[in-house]
Amino acid sequence: MVQNEMLITDDFLLSTNAAKNLYFDYAKELPIIDYHNHLPPDEIANDKKFANLTELWLKGDHYKWRCMRALGVHENLITGSASDEEKFAAWASCLPQTIRNPLFHWSQMELQNPFGINDYLTKNSASAIYTHCNQLLQQDRFSTKGLLRHFKVEMVGTTDDPCDDLKYLKQIKGDGFEIKVLPSFRPDRVFNIGDRNSFLSYIKKLEAATSIT
Repeated sequence: MVQNEMLITDDFLLSTNAAKNLYFDYAKELPIIDYHNHLPPDEIANDKKFANLTELWLKGDHYKWRCMRALGVHENLITGSASDEEKFAAWASCLPQTIRNPLFHWSQMELQNPFGINDYLTKNSASAIYTHCNQLLQQDRFSTKGLLRHFKVEMVGTTDDPCDDLKYLKQIKGDGFEIKVLPSFRPDRVFNIGDRNSFLSYIKKLEAATSIT
């Protein structure tokens, strides 16, 4: 792909000398310690390779989905039966309309690092960017563990329900993966008391998981 002049530089959000000093002299080389994310533990445990950029970027990303719905994209192109490439093209058509929203910055930054894309994602560039990124995703360094290593991650806290058996976290630890993958307590369903049937069903599941009645 033809690469243009840097679209997003290291200091594009740093408007003062103090901010630049704090980032470049102290923060830039620090590892990532992420206490909250939605990384699926099974994908880390099995070192998943993603089939394409849609699988990595769009499946399960409710922020992008919400944006696409707000912009009138048909649900078939969001969570429906459209092909992965069609869904990616739909998101690419939306992205220019997100300028001044973090979704725009995040998407362009993620294309730049680690994919080396220094071009705006639009409906016109979508096909070439999709092909380029999909080719890279087949390399070992773009597997789940490979990407965590690339971004110098030291620890991630997965989002775990009290009923989860944590088997994949145990597998990751047993495999000797050098990056810490630890559980984070997320008891949202415990508070869903408004839906009586669902709540009672969940409480029974919780009783079984904890052996407490």
